[in-house]
Amino acid sequence: IIMLYGKVGMTKHAIDTFYNMHLYGSKRTVKSLNAALKVLTQSRDLGAIEEFLQEVPQKFDIALDIFSVNIVIKGLCEMGILDKAYLVMLEMEKVGLRPDVITYTTLISASCKSNRWEIGNGLWNLMVRKGCFPNLITFNVRIEYLVSRRRAWQANSLLGLMQNLGMMPDEITYNLVIKGFCQAGYFEMAKRVYSAMLFKGYRPNLKIYETMIHYLCKGGDFNLAYTMSKDCMSKNWFPNLDTIHTLLEVRGLCKEEKVEEGKKLVENRWGVGCVPNKVFYNVLIDGYCKKSEIDSAKQLLKKLKMKGFLPTLETYGAMINGFCKGGDFKAVDRLLVEMKERGINVSVRVYNNIIDARYKHECKVKAVETVKLMIESGCEPDIATYNTLISGACRDGKVEDACQLLEQVKERGLLPNKFTYTPLIHVYCNHGDHVRASEFLIEMMERGHRPDLVAYGALVNGLVAAGEVDTALTVRHKMVERGVLPDAAIYNVLMSGLCKKRKLSAAKMLLAEMLDHNVLPDAFVYATLVDGFIRNGELDEAKKLFELTIEKGIDPGVVGYNAMIKGYCKSGMMKDALSCVNKMIAGHHAPDEFSYSTIIDGYVKLHDLDGALRIFAQMKKQNCKPNVVTYTCLINGFCSKGDSSKAEKSFEEMQSCGLVPNVVTYSILIGGFCKEGKLAKAASFFEIMLKERCIPNDVTFHNLVSEFKNNATTASSFEETQKYNKSMFLEFFQRMILDGFCQTVAAYNSILICLCYQGLVKTALQLHGKMMTKGILQDPVSFVALLHGVCLEG
Repeated sequence: IIMLYGKVGMTKHAIDTFYNMHLYGSKRTVKSLNAALKVLTQSRDLGAIEEFLQEVPQKFDIALDIFSVNIVIKGLCEMGILDKAYLVMLEMEKVGLRPDVITYTTLISASCKSNRWEIGNGLWNLMVRKGCFPNLITFNVRIEYLVSRRRAWQANSLLGLMQNLGMMPDEITYNLVIKGFCQAGYFEMAKRVYSAMLFKGYRPNLKIYETMIHYLCKGGDFNLAYTMSKDCMSKNWFPNLDTIHTLLEVRGLCKEEKVEEGKKLVENRWGVGCVPNKVFYNVLIDGYCKKSEIDSAKQLLKKLKMKGFLPTLETYGAMINGFCKGGDFKAVDRLLVEMKERGINVSVRVYNNIIDARYKHECKVKAVETVKLMIESGCEPDIATYNTLISGACRDGKVEDACQLLEQVKERGLLPNKFTYTPLIHVYCNHGDHVRASEFLIEMMERGHRPDLVAYGALVNGLVAAGEVDTALTVRHKMVERGVLPDAAIYNVLMSGLCKKRKLSAAKMLLAEMLDHNVLPDAFVYATLVDGFIRNGELDEAKKLFELTIEKGIDPGVVGYNAMIKGYCKSGMMKDALSCVNKMIAGHHAPDEFSYSTIIDGYVKLHDLDGALRIFAQMKKQNCKPNVVTYTCLINGFCSKGDSSKAEKSFEEMQSCGLVPNVVTYSILIGGFCKEGKLAKAASFFEIMLKERCIPNDVTFHNLVSEFKNNATTASSFEETQKYNKSMFLEFFQRMILDGFCQTVAAYNSILICLCYQGLVKTALQLHGKMMTKGILQDPVSFVALLHGVCLEG
């Protein structure tokens, strides 16, 4: 009640209420005294305050507390009686009351505002010396004074001190320091503090907006200026026309998500539907095109024309970019015709965008003809044009075109750069021509272009893929000599190559080198080494490295866990494999199809088909779709148990899921049928395999030849031929057996006939070569079969 009277300015009623509290059955306490005292200080009546303090404590036996003294000091400071306030602080210690942070902060603030910083500084030192720790308000008071004196660096140091002491600055703190740096001309520091403020979740005030936007535009940082302008508009403060235009053109619509905001910026300034000139139209059209809202861009283009503005090269360029992004090249061609009719020459930048888009949308690009067309239309291709065409030609495997384009670059006096050579290095590595790739790398360096990680990485990748690991290591050595340190990806490729060649000691040395060069190994590097140990049969070493990865705080990821699961399954340690899966799930990684397939295969190899089926059911329950490998493992399990019927059902289920069986799937299934004596069925699936364009391998051939050789009578039985009377393999095999051919030759020749009939002549010729090395000489049947196949190919 006392405080309420005070808020409405009824000071006498408030004090009377305090004196009459006993009439209402209420006991006077220090809290009620403080309430009355606060009301008196608000009245600024020094005499009344002094009289109250002299009478009340003794009359009602109420001892003043720290809050009472702080109220008095604050009141005196607000009345400008700083000396008296300071004396009150000194007197309070005599009666056993120790000044707190509020006491000091109040006095420091009053000293700064009255421009008596020497007193404020003394109070700060006194406060610290007496063990009273400054709070947020105390720091803000001091920072505000430093900023007002243009001492921005000292203010920032104080901000740093706060954070070092574990005290979080607030919005006021950040605003003060930002203002200080802007006013002192240290704009980069102002931006850093602003970023830190946003990170902490605070927002600037309007004064800071005005200061920051002015200097942001002056310094060319339109990114932050645009964001701040948007915030300003939400608070009904609008930048001027020049600022809006600059923000729109340079920054506002360069990001896809800024288009609508940019349009709103214009409409808020000039009204809905009102765009002042074609420059603004171009900016908005470009923004919509970058956002892939081509219909909105087309509407604006239509409005531009209706208002009498003529589209410029920039307008057409923006529209063409939009259509290119959507892959609408018919619309692009229409705009090119319109530009030609209006006498507007297409710039090389527009041509480059069109070429790049065609490649990205996998359209056919005739590189050499494209350059010729550009030159004929009066547009000179630049190095960016050639780089795009060379990269595209290399990606499409048109190496000769790429080399021809490189020669044109040199002939036209353009300077090839790393973007010119890198695709060529990469494609020649993929083709196994490491010498040519190295020549391009050397040529690139001779022209003064230092190969970067991408160029070296392409060469290293290609060499390792071709099995030339030692050469790749030499390239890595040359990289380091030239000051280009390999990154984790290059080290990973090299280690992978070494592990595949069982050179684990060299791989471990590379890991040590990585650490020496402060290149932190990532999860993929550790996974590669774990897999290498497992390939080499060193499961304990793999386990130690895997555990070390986790100890270092590196998340192994799905790849790392899968490598370890593979190791356990390979060693038949299924409990450990399942335990690894549980750790994987605990690490917030869902097992993928590789995880489940590896475990299923592990159970199959242990002849535990029930375990494999249990994991398969769990896989489906977790909504993890089985892949070809998963089903192939199950089919192998059923075939190993002699249950080809269930294997065939799994095969059909796999196909019903849209999965395409591979050579391993077919080979296992054919082998399963053969082992059970179901040779006609094996032959039938072999022919299905060929019709599906799945190339058989040596395992497939061995399964067929071995069983048909040992079970020729079963294969030529009447029941089997009746059931599979359309089988070409069976028909020719039976005929050759009746004609006196031995079972092995009959089986091989039947395979050759089927291969040639399905157009797989290359595979047939390879098999025929292997037959010859085994001493199976060419006979009329094999000769005619191969001749027929060659003729069919033309």
